[in-house]
Amino acid sequence: MKRTTIVDVGRLAGVSAKTVSRVLNDEPHVSAAVKQRVREAADQLDYHPNVFAQALVRRKSNMIGLIYENPSPSYVVELQRGVLERLKGERYRLVVIPIRSVQEHAAEVVGILRSAALDGVVLAPPASDNPIILTQLRDARILCARIVPTRMIEAAPSNLVDDVAAARAIADYVIELGHREIAIIRGDPTHASTEARMLGYMQALHTAGIDMRLERIEPGLFTFDSGLVAGRQIFGRGDRPTAILAQNDDMAVGAMMAAREFGLSIPDDVSIVGFDDSEVSRVTWPRLTTIRQPVFEMAVAATEMLVAQLEGQEFAMRIMHPHELMIRESAAPPRP
Repeated sequence: MKRTTIVDVGRLAGVSAKTVSRVLNDEPHVSAAVKQRVREAADQLDYHPNVFAQALVRRKSNMIGLIYENPSPSYVVELQRGVLERLKGERYRLVVIPIRSVQEHAAEVVGILRSAALDGVVLAPPASDNPIILTQLRDARILCARIVPTRMIEAAPSNLVDDVAAARAIADYVIELGHREIAIIRGDPTHASTEARMLGYMQALHTAGIDMRLERIEPGLFTFDSGLVAGRQIFGRGDRPTAILAQNDDMAVGAMMAAREFGLSIPDDVSIVGFDDSEVSRVTWPRLTTIRQPVFEMAVAATEMLVAQLEGQEFAMRIMHPHELMIRESAAPPRP
């Protein structure tokens, strides 16, 4: 089938192809009546702009990247949903670039972006905190926007969440339920959020006068499997805790499976809480008490920041997003 062009749209609207181009690119000095005729003609002909042709004219690729490392499927889906939501109706297209280990491959990231000829990039953690990536992006003049960085906040437009306060809030809740025998499953040590959440937990425990025993802190990687392994370690010891603070939902669900392997009931025998409010927290049973991070909203806002930079528009350099304690069925007071 023959592709509809702006010449066809102009012929139907009774204007030149140049005027059609100006309308579709939201350029000034076109009357409202002409704009309406052109858009109605475009709709009638089911016309869609050729983004590659636009890119050649503007000397831009009209493509932006999303870099992430987090292995949690629900977290990644929320990131992509947010970026795509903001790009609806825009000329820009999304290129997803998963990195197995940002720490190991940081020096290669900007080369990947250059080879893909991307106009800009949204950085999710831990890439959003990596000084090598941020420095090379600046030197290469590649625009970016960041999601939940905890370091070098002034380096680039950033969407922030107070991980320390959020972690303290959920630890406070567990303590208020009456728990004093508490274990922790840490996240990936290469993520700055791991230390921030650990600090929040420790602040809550210190305020409550609870001494944290090092043998009750298990390493994890923000994955279900690492939570399962950590849970087995925790329950395999003789002095079982009454509650577990997991630094994300996937690890919390892994710990829940480990508890069932040991014949334990949740929350009767042990309370388990997570962090992120990802999809898995709402479909597991019992549903997971957790901290909601507005990942979707942050991805929308970061993309808005990036598009505004690309279009030469004003934008906010920093946006602080709220966290929310989601109280569900996986946590309860300890048995007497």
